Amino acid sequence: MKKNIAFLPLVFFIWAAFWLIPAAARHENEAKQTKKAPRLSVKAPVANIRSGPGAEYDVLWRAEKHYPFIPIGESGNWHYFKDFENDRGWIYKPLAGPAPSVIIKAEICDIRSGPGESHESLFRVKKGVPFKVLEKKGEWIRVEHGDGDKGWVRESFVW
Repeated sequence: MKKNIAFLPLVFFIWAAFWLIPAAARHENEAKQTKKAPRLSVKAPVANIRSGPGAEYDVLWRAEKHYPFIPIGESGNWHYFKDFENDRGWIYKPLAGPAPSVIIKAEICDIRSGPGESHESLFRVKKGVPFKVLEKKGEWIRVEHGDGDKGWVRESFVW
């Protein structure tokens, strides 16, 4: 019985070497790819985000123009990506491009007439609304929505 107990640490070590270390390496590799990968965004008015790389796959959700994402893979004419909530899906490559964009990550956010809290709030938006980036001034970003509305948002409120 004592011999069996003595082997438990060895069994655990072997299990860790084969399962935990490769999993950590995969996670680290994906994190490195994410840091290097340029952001892309939806350039069509609306794009279907699918469960696989083809029109025959289910539509998971529909993304608005300027919806930003980070490509993490591809298959043929399709990007596999993750977004600001780490959701993943597939988008047809011709519907995406390198235009700089952001998405609101705060629950509710004021879009202002100028770069600062003292400027008037033009309108409010909810989490998940995408915008094209027009310019940056300090910690403020001038943005434009797909419908043409423009304003300024604090950088810490977007992804």
